[in-house]
Amino acid sequence: MKQPLLKLDKLSVRIGTGPRAIRPVDDVSFTINKGETYALLGESGCGKSMTALSIMRLLPQPHGQISAGQISLEGTDLTALPEVEMRQVRGRRIAMIFQEPMTSLNPVLTIGNQIGEMLRQHQQVKGSQARNRVLELLDAVGIPDVRRRYSEYPHQLSGGMKQRVMIAIALAGEPDLLIADEPTTALDVTIQAQVLDLLRQLQRDTHMAILLITHDLGIVAGMADHVAVMYAGQLVEEASRDRFFADARHPYSQRLFESLPNIGKRDHALKTIPGFVPVLDRDFTGCHFAERCDQAWDYCRTQAPAWDITTDHHHVRCHLEDRNINPPARTVKEEAATPHAAVASETGTSLLSVRDLKVHFPIQKGVFKRTVGQVYAVDGVSLDIPAGHTQALVGESGCGKTTVGKGILQLIRPTAGSVQFDNSELTRLSGKRLRRRRTDFQFIFQDPYSSMNPRMRVGDIVEEGMIAQVIGNNRQERRARVNELFAQVGLSTEHASRYPHEFSGGQRQRICIARALAVNPRLIICDEPTSALDISVQAQILNLLKQLQNELGLSYLFITHNLSVVSYLADRVAVMYLGRIVEEGPVASVLENPLHPYTRALLSAVPQIEPDTQREIIRLEGDIPSPANPPGGCHFHPRCPSAMPGCRESYPAESGDAGHRVRCFLYN
Repeated sequence: MKQPLLKLDKLSVRIGTGPRAIRPVDDVSFTINKGETYALLGESGCGKSMTALSIMRLLPQPHGQISAGQISLEGTDLTALPEVEMRQVRGRRIAMIFQEPMTSLNPVLTIGNQIGEMLRQHQQVKGSQARNRVLELLDAVGIPDVRRRYSEYPHQLSGGMKQRVMIAIALAGEPDLLIADEPTTALDVTIQAQVLDLLRQLQRDTHMAILLITHDLGIVAGMADHVAVMYAGQLVEEASRDRFFADARHPYSQRLFESLPNIGKRDHALKTIPGFVPVLDRDFTGCHFAERCDQAWDYCRTQAPAWDITTDHHHVRCHLEDRNINPPARTVKEEAATPHAAVASETGTSLLSVRDLKVHFPIQKGVFKRTVGQVYAVDGVSLDIPAGHTQALVGESGCGKTTVGKGILQLIRPTAGSVQFDNSELTRLSGKRLRRRRTDFQFIFQDPYSSMNPRMRVGDIVEEGMIAQVIGNNRQERRARVNELFAQVGLSTEHASRYPHEFSGGQRQRICIARALAVNPRLIICDEPTSALDISVQAQILNLLKQLQNELGLSYLFITHNLSVVSYLADRVAVMYLGRIVEEGPVASVLENPLHPYTRALLSAVPQIEPDTQREIIRLEGDIPSPANPPGGCHFHPRCPSAMPGCRESYPAESGDAGHRVRCFLYN
């Protein structure tokens, strides 16, 4: 029999005072049972994290407050506890893994001290006993060489390791409920699989409950027992995992599924949710989703839908599911398919040709900065991109993907190799000659906010490149071009006078695309442009990139670790490991018939939205080695499940044909 652990009953939260106070949580009710995983799904700004902070009583102060409802932990009303008693609940009964581990860890305390602090506070464990328990926790979360890591600081750890430390801190108090807020958002698929597997194992061992906050449907399918979809502060759908994935009923949930990219949708524009999550500083008179819903009618805008049960405890907040309401007949307009660009020349000549590109960074020590070694960030990369085509570059963080992009554009000068753009050797250009060529190629950075000057209006940011490249005869012409670019990327001309902080993540990424287009490039290098975006916003950006490629004949080098995006957008894909390409070929060939063991491991770790799909996940031991000291022989052999004695002796030669190439002794 299921035992309820946490129960939210008509919870509402207000931040601020007066009529414009924010209402991020509005009449939310759900129950989490012991030992189960409850997933909270939705776009950014829907109130998921604020719900979690309400449970922890960590709302923004001084104006954040629980305005109505109860939060019961096994019969104890947490909203009525004084702060002194609530401190004993945090960490001990309820622990939380925050979304960004680097900002959650104290940069001036060692890992051992930060985990030990939880033990001293909640378990009254000190001295050598505490140290031994910290080492056990670090080992339990899969961190290698725990005695060395104990004395290290957060900046010395990889992203995956920092996330594991956050899990260790949360587990130190042996909580009954673990709240995991986007625990794998910026992690590689292999590290993500390890973290999720770790959470499942710890749940089996300790029987703790998990509140999983995410926008990744694949993770929900693999982890959750129950799923709740949140939109604009309200739950709009709740069901068991199997029922939700078999028959999602709310139009918002259905649109989230339709926004997912895959190889079967390559010739079609992804379905998107128009508009954005509304600002929650007002009272809604009808359905919160009505403004963006393609099935809404006048009644939806004036009457709030009830929280109805359809069948098998499946809750839906929608007038379409209310048996007492007869919606008007309507015709659903199907979105037309968008043909893929076919701009490349039939001869197959390359717009960009890279041969044996190397980027090495010296390791210097001492007062006189003696070079004592090299970081082999990129160590012999070759690839070709025809006009109008998209080449994807995938691999784990630290394998050198971004450095390849910067090396191609000469933002980092290569150590060796050739980079030919339209038969012009870029490595030989410098000064004014190189600056003039920069109109032909541009870079879209991973974090749009940090790549823009926060003190400049976004219209000036987009215009800046045109001024540098002397495009346009005067300011009036340039501003007209800025307005044209904003319209092209789906923004209003009124947005040009605003500052970067006034935009959402998806809007900032559109501004960066407009900035790249301002100088009329022929090649754009996109570095993880959708890694931190919601599913619906990701679909908008992918549609935009494809539309621009069709209209302008652009070529893309798309750097990512999201293989679903690769299957939808790219023509060819190269898989990179520790500075070298280990497999390269057409997208369909590589993704459906992977040859290299590393490619197979990456594909096996991608979360699937079909919960019943039985597949073997290939576990890679340890983290990617340091590029300053790569292993001898094949760089992948220390982690390869198919390694042979010869793999340790020499690096494999390239085999296969121009269509599908691989570097592995299994095929030599």
